[in-house]
Amino acid sequence: MLRWALAGALLLAGGMAEAEPLPLAAYMEQPRVQPDTVIRYGEAPSQVVELFSPRGPGPHPVVVLLHGGCYRQAFEGLPQTSGIAADLARRGFAVWNVEYRRLGEPGAGYPGTFQDVAAALDRLRDEAPRRGLDLRRVATLGHSAGGHLALWAAARHRLPEDSPLYRPDPLRIGAAISLAGIGDLDGQGDVFSRACGADTFPQMLGDPRRLADTSPVALLPTGTRTVMVHGAYDHVMPPFTGLEYVRKVRAAGDTAEVVTLPEAGHFDVVVPTTAAWSAVAELVAREFARLR
Repeated sequence: MLRWALAGALLLAGGMAEAEPLPLAAYMEQPRVQPDTVIRYGEAPSQVVELFSPRGPGPHPVVVLLHGGCYRQAFEGLPQTSGIAADLARRGFAVWNVEYRRLGEPGAGYPGTFQDVAAALDRLRDEAPRRGLDLRRVATLGHSAGGHLALWAAARHRLPEDSPLYRPDPLRIGAAISLAGIGDLDGQGDVFSRACGADTFPQMLGDPRRLADTSPVALLPTGTRTVMVHGAYDHVMPPFTGLEYVRKVRAAGDTAEVVTLPEAGHFDVVVPTTAAWSAVAELVAREFARLR
């Protein structure tokens, strides 16, 4: 059943009904919160993960957080997700805040960006015992371009062995939550590109044949539950895009849901002071409750 709201969370603060969706500047100007630990998973400057740890010894459920920004270096990344990472840690989740090579950096695009995400996820196995991380409860949470990568990370166990993106025994994901992300790079790439530039996917992929191992829809079914979250006023990935993708996920035999947040735009869902983020945080808690 499709949901157009999360009951309770969306009815916080009556003043939100008169609020304007947040602009890009509000997203970019968020204060950075320092993580508890920084872990390198490669030699490139962007091959790092910030770990935000909740109190207590654990083992803690893990949110793999993937920032957006049109896959481009110009939009930074970790500073803009550090606030919601810290908020999730306060709520009892360990947050694996992933940086990856983006357009404008050597090695970005295909296959480097995808290899980075895969390597960062699989590094969890090495770090889990000493960091108090519960690998039985791992979910991906990504925004915009990171929403695509969150869906792809949950689907990469479906990659053929001859793909440059293939890694044996990838870490399995219990749930994939995409905030204003894209699951069908071919069918919806033109929608995403209106905001990010017509050259985005040509730069990222180079060859259209690479959609076969980078577009989540091409890797269905995954066996992982999918939640597509969109602000009602999202100008980058409007709610209909999530609805269309969920229909394809369900047709492939997987479980999926659409959540549309009223009065929210593209950036409200990743700014920790908004009612939209409160709704997302409750959704994250709900999805982890399913993984117990």
